[in-house]
Amino acid sequence: MNYLKTGMLLAALTAFFLAIGYAIGGEGGMLIALLFAGGMNLFAYWNADKMVLSMYGARQVDAQTAPEFYGIVQELAGRAGLPMPKVFLIDEEQPNAFATGRNPANASVAATAGLLRLLTRDEIAGVMAHELAHVRNRDTLIMTVTATIAGAIGMLANFAFIFGGSRDERGGNPLGIVGVILAMVVAPLAAFLVQSAISRTREYSADRIGGQIAGNPMALAAALKKIEHYVHQAPSEAAERNPATAHLFIINPLSGGRMDSLFSTHPATDNRVAALSELAREMGTAGTTPDMPEIAQALARAASADPHQAAVSGWRRGSVPSSGRLRRPWG
Repeated sequence: MNYLKTGMLLAALTAFFLAIGYAIGGEGGMLIALLFAGGMNLFAYWNADKMVLSMYGARQVDAQTAPEFYGIVQELAGRAGLPMPKVFLIDEEQPNAFATGRNPANASVAATAGLLRLLTRDEIAGVMAHELAHVRNRDTLIMTVTATIAGAIGMLANFAFIFGGSRDERGGNPLGIVGVILAMVVAPLAAFLVQSAISRTREYSADRIGGQIAGNPMALAAALKKIEHYVHQAPSEAAERNPATAHLFIINPLSGGRMDSLFSTHPATDNRVAALSELAREMGTAGTTPDMPEIAQALARAASADPHQAAVSGWRRGSVPSSGRLRRPWG
């Protein structure tokens, strides 16, 4: 059902893009819009992962530079039946993570140093399993295409402002000033709403599959609660400079609403936790999400952690057991 909904939303976004091109320039404008969208998508397909990693100053790590963190991703990738992705660390206090890449063979996953200090081993595994679920679902490509089309619609709005609302006999702008208003005001808003709806749909799916890969849905639920609480205390300057990338992260890195609304790129965390709790019952795994005192204690531990040690080992030593393998996945 999630795939069907995503496909319908993508089709609606593309149709809307072509309609705006027609409203601005008639049949010729629609053709130009189609060619422009194709070019933008082709560029994004090959370059979007490099661009977003550069935006956040991510640095690649391996089994020597971040052995525990790298080892978690390696084990989870094996469970998910995926090639080993490139692993990156971001030197930022806000706990968060994202995946990018055009396909599973060219995927990258990234986490912030703040996330590695804040969460336990099982919670880190839950978060990275969520990101690998995005890779397996090819959500990184879906959201790249979505963001590209939405951005192109915004550029068409600028073209409408430049060329105005005049009609002509050669088929340009058949809707006149009405077409300009639609392109300038309605189009960007509608595109953002569709983009947000697609993002929310993919997050629910990645939560479920990530919980199955890690074998512990409640660890992911606990991680979501901790991350959401801390995100609002540690703003991300890079995310604020690049708000169009917010949908990539496991929790929205921007300040703003937490509601599962039309304008939200992420589902409400409470709704995600409820879905993960139901999955845990289906899988027969026990566990509860942390309450506020437990979150406060985790934040205090993270604040006193050595940032360099966290970046090297994957999290602050002594805060979680240093031995033991992840729980078995489903089946």
